[in-house]
Amino acid sequence: MAKSEYILPKPETVSMSLAAAERLIASGMGDAALLYIYILRNNGRFSAEEAERELPIKSSISSAMAELARLGLVSAAYERPGDAIAARSEPAGREEVGSDRAAPLKRLDAPPEYSAADIKRNIDGGSDFKTIVEEVQQRLGRVLSGGDLIILFGIYDYLGLPAEVILLLVGWCIEEQERKYGEGKRPTLRIIEKEAYIWAHRELFTLEAAEAYLRKKSQSKKKSEEIKGCLGIKGRPLSPTEEKYITAWLDMGFDAEAIEEAYDRTIMNKKELIWPYINRIMESWHKKGLHTLQEIKSGDMKPEQREGRREPASAPDPADYERMKRYLEKLNERSGKNGA
Repeated sequence: MAKSEYILPKPETVSMSLAAAERLIASGMGDAALLYIYILRNNGRFSAEEAERELPIKSSISSAMAELARLGLVSAAYERPGDAIAARSEPAGREEVGSDRAAPLKRLDAPPEYSAADIKRNIDGGSDFKTIVEEVQQRLGRVLSGGDLIILFGIYDYLGLPAEVILLLVGWCIEEQERKYGEGKRPTLRIIEKEAYIWAHRELFTLEAAEAYLRKKSQSKKKSEEIKGCLGIKGRPLSPTEEKYITAWLDMGFDAEAIEEAYDRTIMNKKELIWPYINRIMESWHKKGLHTLQEIKSGDMKPEQREGRREPASAPDPADYERMKRYLEKLNERSGKNGA
């Protein structure tokens, strides 16, 4: 693949997340807030000597930096003049783990506000992210925009998905997009990001865990196709909402026959397939522990149906049969004598 130019928007403002601002305010240490703004303005570059000359710090640079590290707003305390400090604007709950990458996030609410300089520094620095960018561009068949790069970097840095997992994720999203909309269709980075949050929530931080998850999804999709026929859906793919309903029913433990029974009852009562209605039926059975057609037919009867139901009579006892036979013979003999 030819070498690509990464055109990134030039930063014209310095911004921080609301979470970072709230932590600085709660800290009450003005020197730390001033130093944090200084680091953001310099796109993460930090020199203690320069900061001491430029900033009206009342305490010391080292104590202000220690406070920022305590608040989780920088990746580490500086060790010597000229060190690069990774300034963060992300929620608390993330810790460094003996490498340039951080541990997976415990909170998945909002990513940091990355700057163009953050992205460029990682691409030019020869990290895994550069390889990810090149491979994703090749698979999507286009050069990623500045906004795309920021989204992709958030998946890599904020969510903490390893490179191999990200590439597996992108490949799966491409397959899904082609399955739904035809060959050659490609997902947007927003679609990939949405799925990445699901993977991070499920803690799919290894290739083995991600592959096992996709195998399970593949099996679920095959069952969904079978269920689709039971629900009378033909000639079109399932909508995302329909897929969610069917996946939930399969996860509850229902088979195709049980779902078809719920569909029949829905049609009988509503004359058409109404998803919330059939879902209420499924949830009702699930609460009762009824998941097979046999369990449903025996356990979901109305009280009056159960009372009116008669158990089949058991076969007569042979001894009783013989006694009845002798009794009838005696009756016949008496009738014959009286008739004579």
